[in-house]
Amino acid sequence: VPALGPGAGLLSKSEQKKPEYRRAHTHTYRPCPQLSPPCESLSPVKMTRCVQGMIYLSLLVAFAACNAPPVPLDDILIEKTFVPEQCVRAVKVGDYVRYHYIGMFPDGKKFDSSYDRGSTYNVFVGKKQLIQGMDKALVGMCVNERSLVKIPPHLAYGKQGYGDIIPPDSILHFDVLLLDVWNPEDGVQINTYHTPAVCARKVEVSDYIRYHYNGTLLDGTLFDSSHTRMRTYDTYVGIGWLIAGMDQGLLGMCVGERRIITMPPSLGYGENGDGECSDIPGQASLVFDVVLLDLHNPRDGIAVTNQAVPESCTRKTVAGDFVRYHYNGSLLDGTFFDSSYSRNRTYDTYVGQGYVIAGMDEGLIGVCVGEKRTITIPPHLAYGEEGTGTKIPGSAVLVFDVHIIDFHNPSDNTEITVVFKPEECEKQTRKGDFVKYHYNASLMDGTSIDSTYNYGKTYNIVLGANQVVPGMEDGLMEMCVGERRHVIIPPHLGYGERGVTGEVPGSAVLVFDIELVEMEEGLPEGYMFIWNDDVSPDLFAEMDHDQNKQVEPSEFTDYIMRQVTEGKGRLAPGFDPYRIIDNMFSNQDRNGDGKITEAEFRLKADEAATHDEL
Repeated sequence: VPALGPGAGLLSKSEQKKPEYRRAHTHTYRPCPQLSPPCESLSPVKMTRCVQGMIYLSLLVAFAACNAPPVPLDDILIEKTFVPEQCVRAVKVGDYVRYHYIGMFPDGKKFDSSYDRGSTYNVFVGKKQLIQGMDKALVGMCVNERSLVKIPPHLAYGKQGYGDIIPPDSILHFDVLLLDVWNPEDGVQINTYHTPAVCARKVEVSDYIRYHYNGTLLDGTLFDSSHTRMRTYDTYVGIGWLIAGMDQGLLGMCVGERRIITMPPSLGYGENGDGECSDIPGQASLVFDVVLLDLHNPRDGIAVTNQAVPESCTRKTVAGDFVRYHYNGSLLDGTFFDSSYSRNRTYDTYVGQGYVIAGMDEGLIGVCVGEKRTITIPPHLAYGEEGTGTKIPGSAVLVFDVHIIDFHNPSDNTEITVVFKPEECEKQTRKGDFVKYHYNASLMDGTSIDSTYNYGKTYNIVLGANQVVPGMEDGLMEMCVGERRHVIIPPHLGYGERGVTGEVPGSAVLVFDIELVEMEEGLPEGYMFIWNDDVSPDLFAEMDHDQNKQVEPSEFTDYIMRQVTEGKGRLAPGFDPYRIIDNMFSNQDRNGDGKITEAEFRLKADEAATHDEL
């Protein structure tokens, strides 16, 4: 049987005359003059036969009624068996439709079906490409609507019928399901159902975008989805990489925007569809539910926004500086991928030297300590087409919210600012002096580290004795009692890359506000004890208390301590005096036998210039 559609065998108007319908019985019945029942006056036997005859006659009449020709239709009759809750679109004259149907006779016998051929019937409506009844029945139908259409012969195949398939004067029933409708005048239809509160940029021609989509036919049949692949669709827009309808429908979108893009087949996959890659039939309208996740242009550079610069900014970063900063990293749609805060540790790096991605290298130049900024980096200045794997997809724009904690340069020295200096300053600190001072210590971002004020006592050191970090040694030099200073110490003069566990982060710049409270003048470099008066010519004999020609450790200690007590000599301040004396004794006990002989005993002035004895 040839493929038969509702439009096959279309008849002209002259051929579509109304058929003649003849009555089943042509003779008439005369009324019986007797009004009484016909079997009433009969004998019992004859009455029984009469009743049986009447029952038989009733059966014959019923059989004749069942086999009578169908009651003629003047017009089509439509019984809607399913109406969708929403009518996406109703058919108008001139529209092109795709629908499935089953063609039957009134007794239910099927004569044709699009389902059997595995493809919809596709045709223009109202252009005489269908039998009149179907042309009429399709107008007003909605997508996904299903109807039983009954068509009289004069609006179907009339007296001629259709070969051996449809007899003449046949009433036809069609079970119709409308799947698609479009018009040659249609363009792309856009329905935006979510717009983000902030839209800094919209898609333009030649932009590169990343988006998710669900692709369906007009009846809702899913044919493809990026969500099922768990990967965005990434492409340029407006340069022919996409079907024409999608190229148009994506223009003007904001990141985070959601829209439904509906396109006719002329802007989709046309007459042939796309059966190889997806189940898109020919002449199908396409519907894409799209959410835009990312957007950039190959010409883009980094973008710096949301800057919060502190009021005081005496210095900005330059290439070669070492920066400590916190950050939150996200994709352009807000998807989080990393944070230094979650690790409770700053990210520390040199800038402008390729230690970080190019966009961050650029975005961290010219920042102040304490500054906050948002740095948006296109993929060609970040992780490119490959991304980093699961967290950062390929071709992704990155957004970093950055807070600069501190920075320094390896060439930096200790920075000293005198806050207050007394008018009278007779002596200034120098190496070897014993100093007492108060301090408040913090990081560059103001985070407090320590303070002597919390303990109610000064911090006491000997300058030049490596008792504090080198930067603090620098900060305390040439200082007057009562003077106050603001001292900034770079990490290479502070606690270095390791810092102090639990107190000072690695590579941290330190800030000290110091006040010199007291100082005691130290001894000349290389000396731990000096004489205030002239040295006795009988020094060894004075030490040798028991006059046995050798000095014991106790004799040596007692003698030195007596000289200090009587003001004749002075030990280096800031150290344990007994440890100094023990050291002095060891230096004099040249053979290490625990005693000093007169031959071993020598003053420092008597030593060769190459020695530096205590």
